[in-house]
Amino acid sequence: MKSDHIPRATIQRLALYVQVLETFKREGSEVVSSEILAKACNVNPSQIRKDLAYFGEFGVRGVGYFVQDLITSIKQALGVDRMWNAALVGIGNLGKALLRHQDFIRRGFHIVGAFDCDPFKIGEEVSGLEVVCSRRLKEKVDELGIEIGIITTPPERAQRAANYLIDAGVRGIINFAPARISAPNNVYIEYVDFFHHLYAVALNLTLDQQVED
Repeated sequence: MKSDHIPRATIQRLALYVQVLETFKREGSEVVSSEILAKACNVNPSQIRKDLAYFGEFGVRGVGYFVQDLITSIKQALGVDRMWNAALVGIGNLGKALLRHQDFIRRGFHIVGAFDCDPFKIGEEVSGLEVVCSRRLKEKVDELGIEIGIITTPPERAQRAANYLIDAGVRGIINFAPARISAPNNVYIEYVDFFHHLYAVALNLTLDQQVED
């Protein structure tokens, strides 16, 4: 890796590049030009070259990128060339939907534990996992090798869920709950808020309507 200061937007685009490259691979493509990859990702070819330059030299002049080699290199750069064990806290409708999602393992993330504080949910089996009381996270983190926590609780319970994860030694958290979380500086938190995307779509539609009017 050439730089320790990778822009957040670059990391997000790299994940997109992998997704698109895997589609090319399924379709039988072995080589792809930067122009075709850029068009599929809705970015400029120069942006792709700039993003990849943070991690080394890729592609062959006049040929393009070898699809599988580039997938492997980006996954190594992102740290998803191995399996990460995750715990999901909050077994409501969203939590159950994520547990049933088939893409996690394919993309390098294995949800190995399901947790909730609701006594009516504890002991229930969802997608082959028994729901365990969140208070037992500390013992389960070591037992199951959990490194990442996924929070899908109601917003008022998100901080408590985060506290359980942090106390158990988990330093990476994905928070789907619409609430901000307080955590030590050495804990990495990513927020997933569908409304941000809905707001963006609504704004663009509104702007288009204003232009048409």
